[in-house]
Amino acid sequence: MTLRSDMSELLAGAAILDVDVDDAVADEHVRSSAYRRVALVTASSRSRDGDRAIVATILRDPDEMVSKTAVVALVDIIAMKATGAAEFRQWSAELLPETDRLMTEGYRAFIRRRVHDWLFHLSIEDGHVPTPAELAEVTDWMQRLLAHESTSPEILALLAGAGRRKKIRNVAKDRARNRRLRTR
Repeated sequence: MTLRSDMSELLAGAAILDVDVDDAVADEHVRSSAYRRVALVTASSRSRDGDRAIVATILRDPDEMVSKTAVVALVDIIAMKATGAAEFRQWSAELLPETDRLMTEGYRAFIRRRVHDWLFHLSIEDGHVPTPAELAEVTDWMQRLLAHESTSPEILALLAGAGRRKKIRNVAKDRARNRRLRTR
């Protein structure tokens, strides 16, 4: 397979007709944008059957930063649509072996961490209240996301007390305090 044939296949499969394949092959910025659009179309499908093949195709891109970014975008979109941790765990278990195509260990690790973060987030949505040790295993990015978005008093209290960064702790404290004031 060549980059040109891979791009053509991905764009055709996603019915994206307004991207010039030659431009995408020549310019990683055009290609990156096209991959993000493919990720959006892929995630909007009800079927997850073709996701692994799409990820495998994207990961053949010679620019690993471009392909890693596209796969992370797909992971994020699928996680936000998942109905729970079990569904996302099953989907990501099929996807993660494809990341071995990446030569850069840091990129493979980044994708694995992102999947771990989303599993943590989804377990909270399923009702799990994590321990400070479990919270310490997720990235600052996930802790910030939870501090800004969680409505759970238990999660906000956990972040206020055990968040990794002062800003995370302060955001969680402020949000918890504001929630208490609104409920009075």
